[in-house]
Amino acid sequence: MRLDLNIIQNLVATYLEEDIGRGDVTTQTTVAPDIYARGKFLAKSGIVLAGLEVAELVFQWLDPELQLEAFYFDGDTIAAGTEIARIEGPAHVLLAGERVALNLLQRMSGIATLTRRYVKAVEGTGAQIVDTRKTAPGLRIFDKYAVKMGGGRNHRFGLDDGLLIKDNHIALAGGLAIAVKRARETGSHLLKIEVEAATLEQVKDAVKVGADVVLLDNMTPEKVREAVTLIRAEEPAGRRTLTEASGSVSLETVRGYAEAGVDLISVGALTHSPAAADISLKMTAA
Repeated sequence: MRLDLNIIQNLVATYLEEDIGRGDVTTQTTVAPDIYARGKFLAKSGIVLAGLEVAELVFQWLDPELQLEAFYFDGDTIAAGTEIARIEGPAHVLLAGERVALNLLQRMSGIATLTRRYVKAVEGTGAQIVDTRKTAPGLRIFDKYAVKMGGGRNHRFGLDDGLLIKDNHIALAGGLAIAVKRARETGSHLLKIEVEAATLEQVKDAVKVGADVVLLDNMTPEKVREAVTLIRAEEPAGRRTLTEASGSVSLETVRGYAEAGVDLISVGALTHSPAAADISLKMTAA
């Protein structure tokens, strides 16, 4: 996915308003208004970079003339101790934008770094790592972009771009067959129908009603292997049902799920609990 500049600018404006409020009183009372500063972004640990353009937009919202001098690009792997980028401008602008810029850059790089670890863990299996909707409110566009920078793929961006029939939908619709029938009759022909299954019986039912994708929920790798075998045996000739493993997936278990034969492995941890990347912005008078 690409970052939409208009959406990003509006979000950045909101974040800065929240942080700055009526003004940066510390800078106003301690730093002369005519002081210029030079800042260096430093990776203090090994990371996969994501969000550098977003960090630049934070400062440009405060001063359109400011530009980062970038030495690396989003998606690059960066060693600890590396200078990522430089920025120079009015000190009051750099100090006012510092925290918001770092918050976004650290979170996005943390997500990209974690995603890359999962992608590396399943290398050579054919399985692909995908994200979920378990993102921080207001940060989804950044979170999902960071997953892409880490080598993962995006699942649904929101409820409006994919049919995923889960246990609650099935219960409230009156059964799996009814839910799928209604989805097929009323949903767009451009949307695939994915059905969540927690047991082998539900897997068989999902294939029987013609689900395009079967989400194997909270199964062990061994049970996932059984489910994939069952799906391949039950699906009609000439039709390949996509399979997705989800739930109870960690860096320690993800390889086992991949080797069980699934096409996709969705990992909520990529965006709901990433560790922020250790990146600093050190300033000196210019």
